[in-house]
Amino acid sequence: NEAGVAKSSITFFSWAALGYSFKFVWAPLVDRLPVPLLTRLLGRRRAWMLIAQVAIMASIWLMSSIDPKASIDNLELMAIGAVLLGFSSATQDIVIDAYRIESADQDMQSMLSATYIAGYRIGMLVAGAGGLFLASYFGSSKELYSFSAWSNTYSVMIMVMLVGVVTTLLIKEPELNIHNKEYSASSEDYLRFFALFLAIVTAFIATFTYSAELGEALKSSLTEIFSNKHLAGFIVGTLRMMLAVTAAYAAARLLTVFNIVNQTMVNNTYIEPVKDFFDRYGLSVAILLLSVIGLYRVSDIVLGVVANIFYQDMGFTKVEIATVSKTFGLFMTIAGGFLGGLMAIRFGVFKVLFLGAALSALTNLLFIVLANVGHDITWLYVTITMDNLSAGLAGAAFIAFLSSLTNIKFTAVQYAVFSSLMTLLPKIFGGYSGTIVEVFGYSEFFILTTLIGLPVLYLVYKIKPHIK
Repeated sequence: NEAGVAKSSITFFSWAALGYSFKFVWAPLVDRLPVPLLTRLLGRRRAWMLIAQVAIMASIWLMSSIDPKASIDNLELMAIGAVLLGFSSATQDIVIDAYRIESADQDMQSMLSATYIAGYRIGMLVAGAGGLFLASYFGSSKELYSFSAWSNTYSVMIMVMLVGVVTTLLIKEPELNIHNKEYSASSEDYLRFFALFLAIVTAFIATFTYSAELGEALKSSLTEIFSNKHLAGFIVGTLRMMLAVTAAYAAARLLTVFNIVNQTMVNNTYIEPVKDFFDRYGLSVAILLLSVIGLYRVSDIVLGVVANIFYQDMGFTKVEIATVSKTFGLFMTIAGGFLGGLMAIRFGVFKVLFLGAALSALTNLLFIVLANVGHDITWLYVTITMDNLSAGLAGAAFIAFLSSLTNIKFTAVQYAVFSSLMTLLPKIFGGYSGTIVEVFGYSEFFILTTLIGLPVLYLVYKIKPHIK
């Protein structure tokens, strides 16, 4: 933004986050494919962890060497760097999740989840607020943009990543990782399997991209029919997504039907993890568990979409929002995570999971009080404290719950699917948050976010017999 780039161009960088939404597509590669030499030296998980971290550092270096203000080509290169960064970061997430689940017994997963949340939040603070502080320190501001200041900031971030690299080299490979044995597939099979992944991704992106023009035309027609551009946009977006998924599936089927890819590898990597989950729990229980996964965080994610806008509308300054909501709220989330981890060990995951779902919904009512009192810093602290504590508590129990659902044979793939599903529906619903606020107002919106969290309590209660 300081570089004077148009907002319409900046939004293109949102593609960088796509990696997190679709990481389950290449999670099987991370789960199964050995990295030449590194897998033998470090083990399956640590090898991929190191590859992901080096890729993150390379992506940041690419972004540090490009001045987006210089030309439109530079802006496109910067966007490519951001997408590569998102892809690399999502890959690191896949490996860390698998490592976390495989490195300790099930009764320690809640504390590992709390530690994971703490590290993730601290990383966000260092990269977000820390990056802005460094850029300002090196001499860049909204009034006077400095490319060298931002380049230096990115360079510092690369050095910070060395902490992760050193950690990867020092830790031990999980003993439970059953994939550290000899590999039955040949190098040619692995290369052809990688070609399958490229074909899936290419077919998906190409179909989704080239259907944009047709989508806009259809959106205009549906807007006239329904007199609602948001509904029309949702329908068109869903249809384009389904079309892209169909094209990706067709590409995969062609490669397997013509024996270009080893059918056994495809079955073991993509089909068996899904089949295993349904075989272990049965169709009805599996659907119930997937419903909980997809809806557990709906209450707080839908509210979070408009939280910053709400704070500004209440008259809070950016400094107050950054101090209370971001910094203080961060420590409350971390505290809630460790509290949830300790409670899960003491009382069991189910009780904390149920309590977290209840608090996540009920603490939204505090926002109604804040909406009525307006600019009151005390109430802002109270609201942020309760909301972030409950979010941290619920998050620790929920991650431990997801970890317990995975089979050690398919850790990376199954957890990647679960974590993608975890945010998919809440993000879709969250896209309509602004519209609901405009139509009904903040108080009614906060009541709605509380009510949509109540059915989750019933779903959590129903899965009690199946929580380990």
